[in-house]
Formats: sequence, structure tokens, C-alpha cells
Amino acid sequence: MASKPVEKTEMAQLPRSPELMNREDSALLVIDVQETLIKLIADRKRIIWNVRRLLDAAKALGVPIAATEQYPERLSPTVPELKERIGHAPDKLSFSACVCGDIFERWNQDDRSRVLICGIETHVCVLHTALDLASDGFEVYVAVDAVGARYSVDHETALRRMESAGVILTTTETAFFEWCRTAEAPEFKQISALAKEKPPE
Repeated sequence: MASKPVEKTEMAQLPRSPELMNREDSALLVIDVQETLIKLIADRKRIIWNVRRLLDAAKALGVPIAATEQYPERLSPTVPELKERIGHAPDKLSFSACVCGDIFERWNQDDRSRVLICGIETHVCVLHTALDLASDGFEVYVAVDAVGARYSVDHETALRRMESAGVILTTTETAFFEWCRTAEAPEFKQISALAKEKPPE
């Protein structure tokens, strides 16, 4: 007697971890990637490349973008490759980008509770901003391959200090695949193409 074929049933999907970013609750903040400043930073070509990939991924996936510039009259504007993707960036004298309150008020109103930070310098403007945002209730992420400083000791120490304060360390590719979430997403080909890019030499 032939046995009945086993019916395929869809397995229940487990809930998504709250540790993962989503395109609906995240925003991208680019801090002070300016022409004069970036020339002093170690591995600057790779930092610019990763910031640009984050900007392209954010645009493709509908993640809001904002940027700041530190005293641009003296320290120059954002590098052109990034500036054309960012548009207007408010200027500041404070090291923390949180003085540009309109950005964060807008994100709060849009229920953007997670902020991914990239830019320079890790131990100054990035650190101050990350700790201020965390203190204000945001869940803060830092893309470690898209931030930098003049000296490695400052960069590494700042990353450890931020992590000890609850800031979540991540990478460029980790972030944009989290935003994308699934290979079934219509934007997946764009995200996959960003991941396949060769880094600058």
C-alpha cells in the first residue's frame, strides 16, 4: 500500500532580533568628511569609499541621510564625491554633531531610533556625537571601517570607549545588509553590487 505524500508546511518564522538595524528605524549620519581634514587621516581612501557605499546603500533603501561640517570656512567643505550625494550639511563649531538639533528632532519625529555614524575623527567628533546621542536615548552604531583618526591609538581607544558605553560597533557591509534584510528585497542587486566593489589600493 502506497504511503501518502508528506505535505510541505511552511515553518514559522522566528522574530527578528532587536539587535539588528532595519531600514524603517535607522538613519545615517556622516560627520565632517572634509577635504582639508581627511588629508590628515590614515587610510583615508578606504574611509571615503566606505562612506560613499553607505550613502549609496542608504539612498537605495530609503534610509535618511544627514551630514555635518566642522568650521568649513577654515577647514573646507565635504569631499566632492560625498557632497554631491549629501547636499546641504549644517556647519558647527562644537565637536558634537548634536548641536545640529534639527537633524535629530526630525529623526525622532519619524521614529528613527537608531543612528549609524561614519566620518572623522573617531576620538573627537565621532566620539562626542555617539556618546551624546546615546545619552539622549538613540541606539547608536559606528561603522568602524568608515571612521578614522590621524593616529591609531586615538582611533582604537575611542572605539573601545564607545563600545564600553553601549555604542554598537559594526562595519559598512554589515550595516547595509542589515538594512536590506533579505535577498528578496527589490534593492538587493544594488546592495550586492556595492558589496562586490573592490576597495581602493
